[in-house]
Amino acid sequence: MAELSLEVTRRDSTGKGVARRLRVSGKVPAVVYGGHREAVPIVVDRKTVSELIQKSQHGVRSIFLLKMTDTDQQRHAMIKEIQIDPISRKMTHIDFVRVQMDEKIKVTVPVHHTGDAIGVKEGGILDFQVRDLHIECLPNAIPDSIEVDVTTLGIHDYLRVSDLKLPEGVKVLDDPERVVVGVTHIRAEAEPTPAEGVVAEAAPAEPEVIKKGKGETEEEKEAAPAKKEAPAKKESAKK
Repeated sequence: MAELSLEVTRRDSTGKGVARRLRVSGKVPAVVYGGHREAVPIVVDRKTVSELIQKSQHGVRSIFLLKMTDTDQQRHAMIKEIQIDPISRKMTHIDFVRVQMDEKIKVTVPVHHTGDAIGVKEGGILDFQVRDLHIECLPNAIPDSIEVDVTTLGIHDYLRVSDLKLPEGVKVLDDPERVVVGVTHIRAEAEPTPAEGVVAEAAPAEPEVIKKGKGETEEEKEAAPAKKEAPAKKESAKK
């Protein structure tokens, strides 16, 4: 990783008023700390820092060689945090952390996928579950990103952290069993909608129930035993 040279000035005065005046003049208050040494407040040029970050392929993960103005002091450092004004979107403060080029450091790098998964061509969906990985390596070995080739992934296939091919000297600190990317189930096909002008067939109407009066139903008639006719009364003649 190429280092970026940045001129800095020691900041002797602190406070909100001083920081405000610096920002108005195009400067950004900053601080350098770490490396088992005391923190040093500094000032950097906002435009210069912005241009270096934008031109560098490593962006905010770049290594800066901070050179103190009017001295022979210089120190390698990385940006730990940048504070941005929510309205103007300009940098308001920068935290630099010192690094030793021969000592490993822990940083976060993005994950990028390459290739076209077989499962996607078959209708599946590429599911990226990890966008960044925590790694450990020497400062000059920090990769721009971790590349993941998804070409061979079929439906329900997954790649875990342990499956990744890492650059030499780079160690991933995340759980080896953590899923990075996979291809999920086939997309559900949309149900066809009826064409315009085609009227759906009406559901058959329920049969009308005709209520009978007090008379017996046909079933009741069939079930009931036939009624015998009562014998005619005999007239008794008096003799």
